[in-house]
Amino acid sequence: MPRRPRLWFELILIAVSYGTYSMIRNAAPDRSAQAQEHARWIWDVQGALGLAFERSVNHAVEGVTWLIVSMNYYYATLHFVVTIAVLVWLFRSHPGRYGATRLVLFATTGVALLGYYFYPLAPPRLMEGMDFIDTATVHNTWGSLSAEGSTMASVSNQYAAMPSMHIGWSLWCGITICVLARPLWLKILGALYPAVTLLVIVATANHFWLDAVGGMICLGFGYLVARWWYGRACYRLPRQVPGPRPAARTAAAAAS
Repeated sequence: MPRRPRLWFELILIAVSYGTYSMIRNAAPDRSAQAQEHARWIWDVQGALGLAFERSVNHAVEGVTWLIVSMNYYYATLHFVVTIAVLVWLFRSHPGRYGATRLVLFATTGVALLGYYFYPLAPPRLMEGMDFIDTATVHNTWGSLSAEGSTMASVSNQYAAMPSMHIGWSLWCGITICVLARPLWLKILGALYPAVTLLVIVATANHFWLDAVGGMICLGFGYLVARWWYGRACYRLPRQVPGPRPAARTAAAAAS
């Protein structure tokens, strides 16, 4: 049975969980040679499928300065801003579904760590001899992960590209908004958000499209975990947390 979420507990839980996630993700072994091999393998697989389009998109969008700079900032910021906004909305408007839906996100992120640790992957922007453009570095965008000597480069694992949590988190946001939001315009934005995110991660050369598939698989695992834990799909739980039973209310009134 869902319980009413407590703000102080949720803030601590999210802070500790994200700190742990970042620590483990960035502590994964820096195996650059293996990461390059994996990137080449993924590129060859996509080529065999006739879907190795990342470089073409990267070069095409790079030619439109205002667009690629906007995408760079989109990549660096909305990943966190939108996810936190959806969590706050769930906490305030759907407290009965908050815990289960939050568990989906946590389980998705947790299983992604296995990919980061056991499958180091160079993102397209770091592939050797492939002529991808690192758009954040070229345009000196805040949040560049590969600028030499930058703070971001020193604290971030450059080879944690598979799976893409930009896709995992954005798809979680999009599904949650599409299912639970009432205004049509908000549902449309929810549907567009992961689609635009996919374009951004490819155009900025931060991910292959197969990284996005990995993120989707992790999200599917997250929904299965929440379904198993709560016994129902997270969105089918009651919107509001049931109030205390009459006996409990009577006892509480007597105690006061």
